Amino acid sequence: MRSLLLAFTTAVMVVGGTNAYAGIKETIAQINSRAATLPSDTDYELIGDLEYLSESSLTPTGSTIKQILLGQRDAQDLFSTYTAPSIESPACAAETCCIWKHIADEFQAAMVGTAGRCNKLARGAVRLGYHDAGGWSRKTGPDGGADGSILLANECEERRDNSGLEVICAQMRVWWAKYKGYGISLADLIQMGATVGAVVCPQGPRVRSFVGREDNPKPAPRGNLPSPFGSADDLVQMFSDKTISPRSLIALLGAHTASQQTKVYPNRTGAPQDTTPGVWDTLYYRQTTARHPPAPIVRFVSDTNLAAHPRTKAYFGVYGHEPTGQTLWNEDYARAYVRLSLLGVRNINNLTECTHVLPAYTGPSFTNPDEEMMALYADGELHRSAEVELEAGDLISQ
Repeated sequence: MRSLLLAFTTAVMVVGGTNAYAGIKETIAQINSRAATLPSDTDYELIGDLEYLSESSLTPTGSTIKQILLGQRDAQDLFSTYTAPSIESPACAAETCCIWKHIADEFQAAMVGTAGRCNKLARGAVRLGYHDAGGWSRKTGPDGGADGSILLANECEERRDNSGLEVICAQMRVWWAKYKGYGISLADLIQMGATVGAVVCPQGPRVRSFVGREDNPKPAPRGNLPSPFGSADDLVQMFSDKTISPRSLIALLGAHTASQQTKVYPNRTGAPQDTTPGVWDTLYYRQTTARHPPAPIVRFVSDTNLAAHPRTKAYFGVYGHEPTGQTLWNEDYARAYVRLSLLGVRNINNLTECTHVLPAYTGPSFTNPDEEMMALYADGELHRSAEVELEAGDLISQ
């Protein structure tokens, strides 16, 4: 609960200071009330080398990550900034995070369109980060996880689970060829892409980000990624085997808010999973549970199964609640993603935090500059070409 209140206070400060926010006490009370309705399941299990290291042997970063995993520290950092030295300078070579600032800036430029919305590279990067890390499960042993194997072992191209990731995989290989000479790992490049991809979406979380993972060319075990047609019970068990609770599962699932699917329903290529693709808002939770969903969207069978299941349906209501759901969801997503991004990582204590290289937090609200066209799109009145512009994060022109 302390983490939740800190997350809310931080969001308030971003938009003009605590004293400038009308009704802050009432809003905090609303958040507390909504959070109290959530089931008690949590994922406070330690992972990697944090499972066995004593408190006295933890580095400052190791201690920070441990506290995040235990729910004792916020998983977002909305304020830190960094101005990097020139990429070829000795000063940059001497700072672990300097190269990551240059990389994050290039990611941001490629992941945002003319409407200020995130595009297909951003949503692809978020999914790629999950698919690399999600290859780990305690059920299948130590292999897999956030180790770069999705590209190093050609899993992206050779496994059906990764269908639809071809564009971001190709682009990530281009970035890897450009930056690997600076001593980075592909595992880190993929996970940094995922956290940049989330924060550049308007209202997206600024997830605390760490580097120093080791690459592994060995393929991840098969069968550890979810099916879009899976049952709720199977999905809950699959994520439990990753040390991820039902609450965190539904928080991670919310990334579908920025989605436009390409392969699950081939006759609906480009269809979004809510009517504001490219915006990290809570509309996904409301439209997934709507009795009559808007015409443009598709809903995965797995998502509707989870939205109806007694173990998980409460989270759709809480995260989808206005106006308090966004803050709660962003913090829950961030904490869940920190955990996810470290699955299979055996040197967590030796990582370095580089959150300060991320693009700035966009704030708790966003108005589409083409609001009228977005409304027409939501009503199903625009042609397929609108989805092409949405894929690019660009203004809808017709």
